Amino acid sequence: MPFIKVWLHMVWTTKNRNAFLKRTVRPTVFKHILDNAQAKGIFVDSIGGGQEHVHLLISLGARQTIAEIAQLLKGEASFWINKEKLIQGMFKWQDEYYAASVGEDDLERVRQYIQNQDEHHRKKTFAEEYQKYVTARVAV
Repeated sequence: MPFIKVWLHMVWTTKNRNAFLKRTVRPTVFKHILDNAQAKGIFVDSIGGGQEHVHLLISLGARQTIAEIAQLLKGEASFWINKEKLIQGMFKWQDEYYAASVGEDDLERVRQYIQNQDEHHRKKTFAEEYQKYVTARVAV
C-alpha cells in the first residue's frame, strides 16, 4: 500500500466572478463540498473562501489527479447548488482553477489563510490578489 503525502491548495471562482456565494449560502455550499469529497474519497483538510471563490487544502490520494478532483468537486457542487436553488438564476463555476503544492512546513499557514478569507479580503479584494498573481506569472 503506498504512503502518499501530497498536499494541494486549490482555488476556483464562480463564473465571471459573480458574488453568488453570499455569507448566508457559503456554509451550506462548503458543507456540501466537504460531504461530497468525503463520499468520493477526497480528503479535504480545510475549506474557505469568499463571495466569488473557494479555497481548499487537499491531500491527494495515490490514484487521484488534480483535474479529476477539480471536476468531481466543482461539477457536482454546481449541479447541487442549481438543484437546491440556493441562488437566483443559473450557478456556474469558472472553467479554470488554481492548484499549487504545499509543503508539510506550510500546512498550518495555508490552513489559517483559507480559514481567514473574510478578514484577508477586507484588506485586498480577490480580484486585486488575482491580478497581482497573474502579473507576477507573466513577468517570470
